[in-house]
Amino acid sequence: MFIIKAIEFIGTVFKDPIEETGRILLLFYSTIKWLFRPPFELKNTTKQMVEIGINSLPVVLITAVFTGMVLALQSYTGFKRFGAESLVGSVVALSMTRELGPVLTALIVTGRAGAAMAAELGTMRVTEQIEALETLATNPVKYLVVPRFISGTIMLPCLAVIADIIGIIGGYFVTVIVFGTSPNLYMKMTWDHLEMNDIYHGLIKAGVFGAILSLISCYKGFYTKGGAEGVGKATTGAVVISSMAILISDYFLSAWLFK
Repeated sequence: MFIIKAIEFIGTVFKDPIEETGRILLLFYSTIKWLFRPPFELKNTTKQMVEIGINSLPVVLITAVFTGMVLALQSYTGFKRFGAESLVGSVVALSMTRELGPVLTALIVTGRAGAAMAAELGTMRVTEQIEALETLATNPVKYLVVPRFISGTIMLPCLAVIADIIGIIGGYFVTVIVFGTSPNLYMKMTWDHLEMNDIYHGLIKAGVFGAILSLISCYKGFYTKGGAEGVGKATTGAVVISSMAILISDYFLSAWLFK
């Protein structure tokens, strides 16, 4: 009797997460299937690239520059105890390109563009606009999800590159201007220890994060229920689940790319 109740409890706890994971995977399969089929929604895709990429640029720049600055500040004060201040440039460059640039960019875009995607699609669902597309013989996944998926996958690496550069510049400002370290030494240590693989692998991570946040945000909006309250829950769920998925996948991508 106890064993049966324990199994029922476990089933109740994991039922909803397993169902949601299955639906997300089915949406991913449908997105990939429609990705290569004409007609291609170039105008819609371009619009989403502007929304996800260009409109997210200000918050990404502010996040990146202060991340680089605080990283340089903490590294310098820590390394000074061991007489290793010259390594600050290397630490900032490697941390930004490998980890902080892609991850923080993805989290910022999730909070801004991911929430907007979920809210927009959720509103379309509760006002029956998605059903209207189906009656017009327009596949909603092709028209709504695919452009956002493509845009997120393309624009996240672009934003990550900018975040990497701005973060290194922020680290340069603190190390050189504030602490008075030699600018030539900072740049030399940055380039001596930074390899192209560090940049490439960081961009791969950013592309995966872009696909994850776009897919999950579209999923939460696409299957919204319950009117205005449901739209709010879908938006919150999109940000929370996307952020968790990004952080979890970051570990496995790091273990695979940087081993």
